[in-house]
Amino acid sequence: MIIERNDLRNIAIIAHVDHGKTTLVDQLLKQSGIFRSNEQVDERAMDSNDIERERGITILAKTTAVEYQDRKINILDTPGHADFGGEVERILKMVDGVILVVDSYEGCMPQTRFVLKKALEENLKPIVVVNKIDREFARPEEVVDEVLELFIELDANDDQLDFPVVYASGFNGTASLSPDPATQEETLRVLYDAILEHIPAPIDNREEPLQFQVSLLDYSDYVGRIGIGRIFRGTMKVGQQVSVLKRDGSTKNFRVTKMSGFLGLKRIEIQEAFAGDLVAVSGMENIDVGETICPIDHPEALPELFIDEPTLQMTFLVNNSPFAGKEGKWVTSRKIDERLQQQLQTDVSLRVDPTDSPDAWTVSGRGELHLSILIENMRREGFELQVSKPSVIVKDVDGVRSEPVERVQIDIPEEHTGSIIESIGERKGEMLDMINNGNGQVRLIFLVPARGLIGYSTEFLTLTRGYGILNHTFDSYKPMAKGKVGGRRNGVLVSMENGTATPYSIMQLEDRGVMFVNAGTDIYAGMVVGENTRESDLTINLTKAKQATNVRSASKDQTVSTKKPRIMSLEEALQYLDDDEYCEITPLSIRLRKKILDKNERERVTKKK
Repeated sequence: MIIERNDLRNIAIIAHVDHGKTTLVDQLLKQSGIFRSNEQVDERAMDSNDIERERGITILAKTTAVEYQDRKINILDTPGHADFGGEVERILKMVDGVILVVDSYEGCMPQTRFVLKKALEENLKPIVVVNKIDREFARPEEVVDEVLELFIELDANDDQLDFPVVYASGFNGTASLSPDPATQEETLRVLYDAILEHIPAPIDNREEPLQFQVSLLDYSDYVGRIGIGRIFRGTMKVGQQVSVLKRDGSTKNFRVTKMSGFLGLKRIEIQEAFAGDLVAVSGMENIDVGETICPIDHPEALPELFIDEPTLQMTFLVNNSPFAGKEGKWVTSRKIDERLQQQLQTDVSLRVDPTDSPDAWTVSGRGELHLSILIENMRREGFELQVSKPSVIVKDVDGVRSEPVERVQIDIPEEHTGSIIESIGERKGEMLDMINNGNGQVRLIFLVPARGLIGYSTEFLTLTRGYGILNHTFDSYKPMAKGKVGGRRNGVLVSMENGTATPYSIMQLEDRGVMFVNAGTDIYAGMVVGENTRESDLTINLTKAKQATNVRSASKDQTVSTKKPRIMSLEEALQYLDDDEYCEITPLSIRLRKKILDKNERERVTKKK
């Protein structure tokens, strides 16, 4: 006879980026009564990392729990970006059901498809929340039809197709079972009730031998690695001697030194946990994601967790520019290597491989955002480094050289359709569908080689005048597209001299292109200081000052004013890079430079090619 733990539910919240997962979790936490009435709670409380708060995105999956009607509901908030899909896949192994959040206006997006596909593969029970019901132009009934079509397309079984729908406003903390915004109740009670009614309770097999699988990693300077996961069977206690079944087939014994459960935003130290519980366990030095903890006398591994392979790689190098060491605290190869190894402790989607040089590493990840977040964290911690242009990872599939292909969904005003189809066509994109929403907006769906999308977002925003929305997610590996795919069209302006950029020089050279530096900026020979109007690179002198003479002009000296330069963010700089350039990153500056700084040597290498 199967006994269930009716006092517990384990759910994950999944959605496309910006559809309101984290805001909904905020309200679930606040309305459960776990915070004191005078307790200060930040908006998007689950996004604890500085970059998450600044950008309004979730990067790392988070575990929390609420109590409702004497039952505990463990909630896992997952990232929406495809680059952090590795987090989503592992989370879904820990839960019995999912809340799929869909925007009442945008409907199903590429990442909705990705996360739902993973949830259905795990045979999880879904609840659909149509969020932002109070939004202008909301179309909740159409969105529910879209979701149903997506379920059918992804081969959902009959039980999964019979999903309950809750209409909610995560921002206001209201919900109802009717698509009419006027019927919204003041609380999320209907969502809590739907969780208790439709999400299966965990099976209570606490008397059987222990099986615990690590799905997430955390790290503490005091206790080292912390494995977060679910107890699938049996009981775990502090002080218990257990065995870790490693991925390579070996076993290692250790003692559970500390165990924590979750409630609200806090981890609560516990002495004992049972089948179905989500816990954080300390005491294991080298535990990894997917490994099983079980009794020493009963070693039985759970199926290994599969994690999608990286699709993009970059070379990270020690900074060797003329300005090396001026702005950063950590600049040596030893420190950079230590930091990259530390990142591997918690980020399972990342790969770091040594190269022939002790000062360079090949770092592979799931996308540009994945790698740029790592770089941004490093520069904030005081690191100085250089990185190369991102490149896709090519694989041999059945003897054919294949590259990653992305499924791209574009929402644009109708008048930009022609220019976008043309620009994607130049990047070897293949159009799958074109949907006219009838309100002047068109949705285009393409399959595009991932290398064609590197650096495309700037061109896309220019073509759509900022009104377009572009989303993409990994689709599959396909044979390499022939010919040049994407890339930069214009050449760059490269500094000839070391020194400081002067207003006089900038004014003289403004007609040659767009400048990347202000007057007064320190520059060096070989540094990229602007974009040329033509396709070739041009070496210029930006350090020349106006010659002072004792001859006065007949007309009064005019006030000198230069055009505003284009100052790039880290992502823009990485996308802008060409094959013969590096991006130099320090805590204070982001500079583009040529790999070969000397002009004559650069020209010699170009001629050889």
